[in-house]
Amino acid sequence: MTQPPSQPPQGGFGAPQDPRQAGGFGPPQDPQQGTPPPPAQPPQPPAQPPQGPPQPGYGSPQTPGPYGQPPQPGPYGTPGPYAQPQPPGPYGQQPGYGYPQPQYPGAPGTPPGSGSRNPFRGRPALAVGAAVAALLLIGGAVYAVTSGGDDKKPVAEQSDDPRPSASDAPVNPGDGSGDGGADPDNLNEGRKAGEARVLWYKEAPDAPGSGADAPGMWITDKTAVKAAYKELVAYDVGDGNPTWDPITFPQEICAATPQKTADDKIVVAYMSGSSDRAECNQLQLVDLATGEKGWTGEVEDGALFDSTLSIELTLAGNTLMVGRSQSGTAYDVTTGKKLFDKKKYGDACFPSAFAGGSRLISVASCGAATDNEHDEIQELDPRTGKVKWTQAFDKGWRVMRTYSVDPLVVYSTNEDKDAWNISALDAKGGFRSQVKVDESFAPECGWAVLQRDLTGCEGVAADANTLYLPTEATGGANEVVAIDLATGKEKWRVKSPAEESMLPLQVEGGKLIAYVQPSYDAGGRIVTVPTTGGSHRPTTLLQNPAGAGEVEGSFYSRDIAWADGRFYISTTRLSGQDEAKEKLMLAYGK
Repeated sequence: MTQPPSQPPQGGFGAPQDPRQAGGFGPPQDPQQGTPPPPAQPPQPPAQPPQGPPQPGYGSPQTPGPYGQPPQPGPYGTPGPYAQPQPPGPYGQQPGYGYPQPQYPGAPGTPPGSGSRNPFRGRPALAVGAAVAALLLIGGAVYAVTSGGDDKKPVAEQSDDPRPSASDAPVNPGDGSGDGGADPDNLNEGRKAGEARVLWYKEAPDAPGSGADAPGMWITDKTAVKAAYKELVAYDVGDGNPTWDPITFPQEICAATPQKTADDKIVVAYMSGSSDRAECNQLQLVDLATGEKGWTGEVEDGALFDSTLSIELTLAGNTLMVGRSQSGTAYDVTTGKKLFDKKKYGDACFPSAFAGGSRLISVASCGAATDNEHDEIQELDPRTGKVKWTQAFDKGWRVMRTYSVDPLVVYSTNEDKDAWNISALDAKGGFRSQVKVDESFAPECGWAVLQRDLTGCEGVAADANTLYLPTEATGGANEVVAIDLATGKEKWRVKSPAEESMLPLQVEGGKLIAYVQPSYDAGGRIVTVPTTGGSHRPTTLLQNPAGAGEVEGSFYSRDIAWADGRFYISTTRLSGQDEAKEKLMLAYGK
């Protein structure tokens, strides 16, 4: 492989924090094992810092990057459930996802209605770690679609819809009727001059007691669309009134494209049935503008252990990539016509994850249980599947996330060395730089069990030459660090304007847009930070009302979005608790 320039390790990277320790890190928790998260407490004013030295965290000395530095102590000092031997898979014993217990209502042991006005203190940071996921064995895939309708912390070596008015009309109650009735939660109560307002608030449909997923959130110029259990619902971005009738699927929605096409279409997948043998293999194209259904398809089972119990969907232009643990198949998203298969290749390389957007990226695990065991990244032509370039990683390193697809920035882990790595790759797949910042970072990343979720991180942004990452919050304000993708070095940093975490969202017009999370006595806010020259102090663009702070802060598992002067937040998991109506989505604006 092409080796990055040799440089000594410089910094560390923050992984999940255990909310029960001050500045520390506990062993990864299996969502099906271990101690459930404690009930959230009522909002309290900021407390005094804890006495005594903090527990060592993931930022403590650990193994440097993936290109030959000596091993060092790592974060996982206490064996967790993932330290046990795991069943063999196509890639041998692979580092997996090591996620802390889910922080959403309905997670095992989570009490109904848990939530606080400021749940973000002590909340898990980057939900990516080194653990073992039991991955499936060998086999190719066949799909079919029918049409119808060094002792330092490691751094990797160089290796025009009008904006809504600010009237105080009642918030749409979110019961699905869109009738703009009473505002039972008084979300805009006591709203101060200059504050934004809650435009509308939606409650979730009923879900089973075991909980259900609510994946995806798609915003167009007129419509906000959300998946929840078996439904797709759509609301007018300004007033929250339904824009089309909910689409109800025969079974639970199990996957969705995080992206939408240029003409505002998405693909969702739903289960084939309700039994334990049901698979996530039913595909449906949906027009976000009209709610009309397009073609349907079924993802067929492949070889042994290559079933469709779990799939991932991603869009790259007009190409839909359907991925499983060992293979993928691409379709023309407009017609459902199959374009190509991406199967096993080379030295027993099994494509196990895909990332889309303006490019199509594939990650494969190769040479399982051999001296040449490693991960590879490829860029594929989204229409033909032709490989544009291939880049291999050293043995023991597992590519976990793409912080950005264009430019390509990837996060990888090494379970044996308890190490991390952030690398930028150039247009030909060569190593452009690796992050050399002595810091613990904390974007918000989701979790998966059988598959890597390459695009499952929020709170990280990039433009052509800069990566923006949030530092870990240790009982107060954090910072956002701008990292030069040409050198991997810090360009500047800015502190959150409140005693709460600030998360990068996107770059617009030479400014970084970031979300500052709500506190015990204030709503969240949207801020801007100039990306070039001058002061890098944040300027508030949208201040959410304090009256909605508790609801805003209680989205433990969430999607957030900023579009056309409005801020949206929605849940990605339903608890299924019957004691109270669950929240689904909030929209803020001026």
